[in-house]
Order: sequence, then C-alpha cells, then structure tokens
Amino acid sequence: MPQKIEQIEVRGGRVHNLKNIDVDIPLNQFVAISGPSGSGKSSLAMGILYAEGSRRYLEALSTYTRRRIGQSSRADVREVKHIPSAIALRQRPGVPSERSTVGSMSEIFNVVRLVFSRLGSPVCPNGHRVAPSISIAQAFDKASSSDEQDSWTIDCPTCGVSFKIPTAADFAFNGNGACLTCHGTGQVREIDDDAIIKDENMTIDEGAVAPWRLPGRAFMATIARSRGVRTDVPFKDLTDKEKDFVLHGEKKRYPVDLHTSTGRVYNNNNSLYENAYDAIRDSLATVKSEGAIKRLNKFFLFKTCPTCHGSRIKPELLKQTVNGKNIAEVADLTLGSLQDWRDETLKTLPENMQKMARAIFSELTNNLRPLLQLGLDYLSLSRSGNTLSTGERQRIQLAKTLRTETTGVLYVLDEPSIGLHPDNVKGLISVFRELIAQGNSLVVVDHNVDLIGAADWIIEVGPDSGVKGGNIIAQGTPAELQKNKDSLIGPYLSGKAKIILEKTAPVAPIKGEETAMEVADFYNIKDVKVKFPEHEMTTVTGFSGAGKSSLILDSLVPALENQKKLPKQVKSLKTNLKHVVSVDAKPVGKNTRSSVATYTTIMDHLRHLFADLPEAKEKGYGLANFSYNSKAGACPNCGGLGMVGLDVQYLADIEELCPVCQGNRFKPEIAAIKWHGYSIVDVLNLSVEEALPVFSEEPKIEKELKLLQEIGLDYLQLGQSTPSLSGGEAQRLKLVKHLNKSQKQTLFVFDEPTIGLHPTDGATLFKVFNKLKAKGATILIITHDLDLMTNADYLIDLGPRGGSAGGQLMAEGQVFDLLKEKTNSLTLRYLKEHVDKFHIAY
Repeated sequence: MPQKIEQIEVRGGRVHNLKNIDVDIPLNQFVAISGPSGSGKSSLAMGILYAEGSRRYLEALSTYTRRRIGQSSRADVREVKHIPSAIALRQRPGVPSERSTVGSMSEIFNVVRLVFSRLGSPVCPNGHRVAPSISIAQAFDKASSSDEQDSWTIDCPTCGVSFKIPTAADFAFNGNGACLTCHGTGQVREIDDDAIIKDENMTIDEGAVAPWRLPGRAFMATIARSRGVRTDVPFKDLTDKEKDFVLHGEKKRYPVDLHTSTGRVYNNNNSLYENAYDAIRDSLATVKSEGAIKRLNKFFLFKTCPTCHGSRIKPELLKQTVNGKNIAEVADLTLGSLQDWRDETLKTLPENMQKMARAIFSELTNNLRPLLQLGLDYLSLSRSGNTLSTGERQRIQLAKTLRTETTGVLYVLDEPSIGLHPDNVKGLISVFRELIAQGNSLVVVDHNVDLIGAADWIIEVGPDSGVKGGNIIAQGTPAELQKNKDSLIGPYLSGKAKIILEKTAPVAPIKGEETAMEVADFYNIKDVKVKFPEHEMTTVTGFSGAGKSSLILDSLVPALENQKKLPKQVKSLKTNLKHVVSVDAKPVGKNTRSSVATYTTIMDHLRHLFADLPEAKEKGYGLANFSYNSKAGACPNCGGLGMVGLDVQYLADIEELCPVCQGNRFKPEIAAIKWHGYSIVDVLNLSVEEALPVFSEEPKIEKELKLLQEIGLDYLQLGQSTPSLSGGEAQRLKLVKHLNKSQKQTLFVFDEPTIGLHPTDGATLFKVFNKLKAKGATILIITHDLDLMTNADYLIDLGPRGGSAGGQLMAEGQVFDLLKEKTNSLTLRYLKEHVDKFHIAY
C-alpha cells in the first residue's frame, strides 16, 4: 500500500534572502508563516510555494494555452516535492473603477441578472404583466437552437402580442443594459464652477486658472496675453471682458509668439486656444489612465443620473420584476437580506419552475455564503466598488477565491487579515476551517496574533529582516511555540510579551490645543462631531466600513489641505494645523530603477562625491556618468537595469544577470573609478549599517544614513530596489524626509500602518511615531491593531458595525479612561480583553 503523503518538502530555498532553507509544510492543515517584516515570509509562501504550485499546474496545459497565460518563472529552489496546484491571494487589491459594484465584483449580480431573465415577470407593449412561467425559459432555449439569433420572444396571454423579453446580458449595466445618459455609471458629471479659478487673488501667471495647469495647456496664458488679457494682475481685478475670454473664449487658432527659457522667440501662427472649460472637456475626451482621470475629477461635480436615478440600468428594463421587485430594487438590497428575497421568490413560483429556480438560486447561495461569513452582510449589491475600504475589497476578493469548494488545492494567502476588525477575524478563521475540511491545504502569511494562534502549525522565518533574515528559526503548534525560547511570536501568543512601550512627551503643547471637526451626511456618516488632541497620537478604530476612511481620508485630509474651501460634507473645522502628510504602505517607486539611494538624497551626494574626484575630472566624467539612469553612466547592454530578459517562446520569460556589467548597472569604465578604495558599485552594494563608518567624514550622507538606521532600516542595501520593499519598509522609508525638521503644525495620517509588520516591528514603528512627536507632530492612525490602540494617547471609535449599521461615534477619549467605562463599543471590548491578556493595569 503506498505511503500517505502528509507534507510538502522544500529543499534548498534561495528566493530573495532565504538562506538555502529546508522546510516541510504539512498538507491538509492551516499553516501560518510568521516573522519580522522583510525576513523572507513572502519569499517562502509566494516565491516558492505559490510560484511552483501554479507553474507546475500550467505545465500540464498545452503549449498553445500556456503562451496565453502569464506564467511564473522557475523558483530559485533545489527541490519541491508533493506540492498541489496553488491559488494565491495577495495584499491590497487595487481600487476598482466607477463601473464596479459589490454585485459585479462578487459576481452575484451575474446570478441576479439570470434570475430576472429566467424567473422574471415581464410587461408586454400593451402594458399587460405576464406572470413568470416555464415558457419564458423555453423561449431562450428555442432561440438558442434556431438560426434566428436575438429572437427571445413570447406571446402575451392577455392580448396575444408577440414581444421580445430581455436576456441576462440585457440587464448588464456594463453592457447592453447601460443607461444611455450615464452609460451605466449611475452618475452624470458637471464641471464645478468653483474649481475653475484656484484663487481669485492669484494672477494667471501664478496659476489662478486651474485647468490651464493640465498637461498641454501651459501656453494658454500666452495666447490670452496676446489677446489683451492681463496675466500679471490678480484675477479678481480683470475686466468682465478679460474674464469672459479666459472662461468662455471661442475655441480657435491664433498667431502667437512663444518665448523659450533661453530667450529665443518662435512665431506660431496655428496655436489652438482652449478656454478654461474647454481645457477640461478636451482633456477628459483624450485621457486614458486612471491616475489622469482622478486628477480631472477634481474639476467635476458628480450627481445622480436623472434618467436612471442611479440604478445604472435602462429605465425600460425596470418594468420586469421578480416577486414584485425590479432589478434596481434587488440591487439595493444588502447581502444579508438576499436570502430572504430568494426564499420569498421561491414561494411565488409555480411548481414546474421550482427545479430550475432552485438550481439558479443555489449558485446565489454558494456565492453569498463566504461573503456573509466574512461579515459583509451590510453591503448592498449596488454599492460602488471605489467607495469600499481596503478590508472590504480584500474580503470580496477572498470570498471569490474561497467559494469554489475545490479539493486538493494549496491556498496561499498574504495578509488576509488586512482591514479586519478583531470580530471579523473569527469569521475568517471559520472560513479557513471550511477550506481544510474540504480537503485543501492552507498557507497564510500574517501577523495577526489571534489568526496565528488559530493555526494548526506555525513556521517562523527570521531572526531579523533582510540579510539578517531568511532562516527557519522555529516551527510547531501554537502551544509548542509558546514554550520555544527561539520563537518571536510565542510571547505574544502566551501574553508574556511587553506590549506597553515608552512614549515621547509632546513638544511643549499648549494645554487644550485640539482639532475639532463636524461631518454631516457623507456615505454612512450622519452628523458626526469628533475632536482629538494636537501633538499627540490618536487611533481611529471601528469595523471595516464603519466610516473611518470617509471621516479621515475623505473629509479631514482634504479639509486641512484647503481650509479656505472645505469639502461640502465638512460643516466645521477648528484646528491649529496647517499641513497634512498621508502615509500608506504602497510600494515606493514605480520600477526597479528606484533604489534606497535614489529615493533619499544619498545618490545625489554620491554622484557629486565621485564626479569631484581628480581621476573623474581627468576623464571628463560629470554627474550624469555616475547615474545608472543616464546613458552616460548606464551599462549599454541592460540600460542600467542590471538584468536582461530572455524570451524563450512558450516558457515564462527568464531574467538573467547582464553579462556585460554582471548586474552592476554601470559601464565598466565608470565602475573602475574609486573613492577611498570603493567604486560607485561597491558603495551601492553596502548596507546602511556597513556604509555608516565609510561615510563618517561626509556629514550630508551620514545624516541620511543615521535616519535610516534610527527607523530600523539599517539592513537595507543602498542599491536595493524600492518596489521590492515590504509595505512596512516602504512606509518607514517615506518618513525619512520628515524626521529632520519641525512638524509642530503638521498632521501625519497613517492608514493601517502595521500591515505586514510583526508585533516586534510594531515596536520599531512606534519609535518612529515617537520621533515624529518629538518634532511636534500630530499623529492620526486608522487601525485595527490592538497593540497600537493600547499605546495611543487618544482613541476615536466608529460603529457600531459597518455600512448602514456604522457611521456613529461610539467612543472618544484617552484610552485607559475609556477602558474603565461601560461601553457598547465592540472595539473597546476586544481591547479590554487584549489588555487583560497581557496583565496591564488601568
């Protein structure tokens, strides 16, 4: 009898910083991978397990198919045995476009469209309602089998007229069913007159006409000047005629003299003039990227479509009903109430339709179940996808991944607890248990202690980050790791870790200095008044969808950025703050050309250092020669990337070290120039820690290096690609430039800053917060992290739950004072349990 295979065997794993590791991953169990940020957790989970599991599955497909599917290249590992086909779920799903809804993202609306086409009650052209019947479904079958496509017709039993019935595709607001006025978005846009002139006290030359700062419109001011408009006086002082030309002047071509920065003059007899409004309309007509559309949207007011009233669907389609409701009314139902609609509908259908109806509704039930288990019952199908929080988007993506009910699959999940309230984590764990019960294997990279504590087996990677990580330091059951002295997560599982951290006192605060704001009627927020102390650290907490992002990111941040013109929902703002800095965990830099040295000022100083060398001057080398982003310095073979891509037809593209520069990015002759025995290549290969003694006599470089060391990034190489950094590393790197100046009038807003951070990393991040406080900063943190809440000076909690059940202020005050009070806040109940677990007095 063949021996039962019980584990995946990984031998010689060397992806990124993994140190030739050997590890066994139990099959058919919930396995958690833990470790500090940058220690190699994702390298093991995504870089080896998912990469090999998906690649080997794809290799079973035909060459033709493989060429049309994005493939993972072979992982840098000696051997992986017994690995199942793998499915992955990564951190932070992107923000969907305005065309997405909860229904389309979850694919439940597809089922609803099918329900309406097959089980609906249509209305004939003469106004007679036709009861749902099996003949409607037969009409689709007849049309499908005939040569006459698009002929889904039935006869009205009252008047006998033959008429076309809508198909499932006809109900699609992203297709045939889109409202002709709003094209299926549910909104129409109108140019906001108040957004045209940035500030009437500014001159046109200073940028008063905001649309003329759009790409390609910089010379509009020159044309206006040539037509007699004074561009050097405040806009408010222009004559009505001048203002009219700026705002509504005819779109035509004018002769104009263009002056260059070098003083030369070009005569252009064919310059097209676009007034302020035309500049916006024409930009919108040609724009393609999401980022550019977002920049343009600030010039528009969005209103509910007057034709479809926000339903996105052609009004004539709303005549067809199921159990008395049209498709727009069903789309407005919450996920939690869809089951009642299903049950009531089944009761109204004739017996000969029950079998078909139950088959269709079983698909609805299967799609719904994981969404409800993950606590998304409050979301409506019609809710726009771009209004969802990160946690809500992640859970919808997770539900889509998990509902397939496959068996024998390896699920690899990266930080599935992002954006989840502690109460939601329970639902997530129950979904995981279902997956295991179905015969699957589960590997989860996460830092949520409750989630890790629920695992069957834990693998710890460490002991530190970067080059100091990449080893398996401990593994076992949660109970075993609580007793393992090498385990970093064990003390947090057992409640023996020290989670109260030393705070920095605020810098000479004036007693009573605080920011207060009132927000009324915005998404699910209904007249919420909040206040928080300045120069202190405040956490904003509550269920995913409770209104945290709406209150802080969509209301407070724009209000502080433009205090003269508050967002419409902000009824009042009282503050001493003048500036706001939003810090998220998104990758730093768009491509591999961005490095730690180029993101900071270190690379600029290095280039000056090398360009000033006598040998460099002798050879005629300037600053450009010491940049791999310049043709003068970059290796000509790889263009300064250090890698070359090889197209090997139906296999995944292979990346190899550039054979000319050996991955060094620079021309060989540039790499030959030495400063104190180091070439520019040698310097970029140093870690921050290694570079400190080397540049002890270079104060500008040393200052930057010390800041990187202070925020716990001393293990990073200067030439390390910034897009490869973890979320926590990227977040801290963004703060470097803010740590060397006073921040007494600055608010720092952090959105889930502990994503990707081990509890020990959280302590490092807290030290960074202390450094900001020492500079006088005010800190506001949107978080679900109980350790951060415990250490905060102040707490604002929204709830009681999410969506329509949220948007209320549940608690506000100093943290330990709140814990002493009786409360309806679920967040504070979990926080109290957490504080009690670690035996903290309050």
